[in-house]
Amino acid sequence: MAAPSNMARASMGLALLPALARNWWVFLVRGLVAIVFGLVALAWPGATLVTLVLFYGVFALIDGVFAVIAAVRGKGDTGSRWWLAFVGLLGIVAGLVTYFSPGLTALALLVVIGICALMYGVVEIVGAIRLRKEIDNEWMLIIHGALAALFGIIVLVRPGAGALALIWLIGAFAILSGVLLLAFAFTLKKHARAA
Repeated sequence: MAAPSNMARASMGLALLPALARNWWVFLVRGLVAIVFGLVALAWPGATLVTLVLFYGVFALIDGVFAVIAAVRGKGDTGSRWWLAFVGLLGIVAGLVTYFSPGLTALALLVVIGICALMYGVVEIVGAIRLRKEIDNEWMLIIHGALAALFGIIVLVRPGAGALALIWLIGAFAILSGVLLLAFAFTLKKHARAA
């Protein structure tokens, strides 16, 4: 099967931007949830690792649900929204695994978080690259994806790190992630008004 032409690829990107712009508020909510989660993680550094992982599970579940909503509510070619749906499903899986299996060791939960964050980041970078010719400041989404991937790699390489260091890492990641999602939401809002 032949690869799609440049014009076909551009039209797939054009179908994605209006869908994302109509649902700019989903990125706003995701950003706010990430910031709140990060602040909670930093405010109670003495919390056990399992408690923190459960907090992460709630965050991942809420973030995943909103990402899936954005993918489903979008109009046009479903192929152009696959990355957002995939990111949402990864978040939901991470949240459900954390909720239904709290007896897993903290190490196993960290590996799940690391793998999900790494995959999430890679998929989000791919989605942002598809948008690069259609929207300004797509770099914010690329940086967000790179941050998620880097976070996943760090968690996978150093899963036995102290709970306090991990709390600070997760809290800082969530706050920075939230700020980038808020900035991207307002960029999309401008496109929604222009449409």
